[in-house]
Amino acid sequence: MTNSSSSKKHGQDQPELSGPTPKSQRTKMGKSEDNDKKNMGKKLKDLEISVPIVYGNIAFWLGKKASEYQSHKWTVYVRGATNEDLGAIIKRVVFQLHSSFNNPTRVVESPPFELSEAGWGEFEVAITLYFHSDVCDKPLNLYHHLKLYPEDENSSMSAKKPVVVEFYDEIVFPDPSEAFLARVQSHSAVNLPRLPAGLTLPPPIPVEDASKRRRGDTKDHSLSQWFTNFSEADELLQLAAARQQVQAHIAKLRRQINLIDGQHQQQFKSSSDQ
Repeated sequence: MTNSSSSKKHGQDQPELSGPTPKSQRTKMGKSEDNDKKNMGKKLKDLEISVPIVYGNIAFWLGKKASEYQSHKWTVYVRGATNEDLGAIIKRVVFQLHSSFNNPTRVVESPPFELSEAGWGEFEVAITLYFHSDVCDKPLNLYHHLKLYPEDENSSMSAKKPVVVEFYDEIVFPDPSEAFLARVQSHSAVNLPRLPAGLTLPPPIPVEDASKRRRGDTKDHSLSQWFTNFSEADELLQLAAARQQVQAHIAKLRRQINLIDGQHQQQFKSSSDQ
């Protein structure tokens, strides 16, 4: 089924891409309860493990196949920031869709953590991340506004280029368990802290099933060509471009201010001469 929670918008013949969210976006998880120490194991005080993630959606207009209630095919997802497998950190993801969908609560038990549907309306999707027991005992709630239509209402839609809206977040786990750190110490999806002197960890746990990890990452995903690149280099280029735009705007405002000051001085001089 499709939802009816928003009005339709018409868009452009280019992919509607959201700019990468600044990397200052960080979500710090609360510390686990003391009564869960048995599952968590020994805690490593004053250390933090961070896991960069991206969540959002990709929507394709169905073109000639579109109907009144089936105008778009879309996928909402949570992925690694550079398409790593998140299965070592996230146990399952629950997507809460609009109530007009059949079975609106969708549970994804293994990576890739994504959900595909078809419809015509935009609505807010609640995304709840549940972590493995040695990671965190508290879930993380995210909210994403499903976008189907481009922002520009005066341009036409294309069935070949999708609307893409993604957000970057960095989940921070304070005082991680030793078991968690040992398990992910060689995992590419995790940013590890510098270990204090004298702390040694057991050897990395080998991947039980290499093919399972390959299925879990999104490097070869059919939609990966549309994913936003959140690399440091891209971010620096965007920051530099934004700085140039700000500087140009400041220069324009200064010229306008100088022009106004000149007009006021001219008016004052004319009044004095009279």
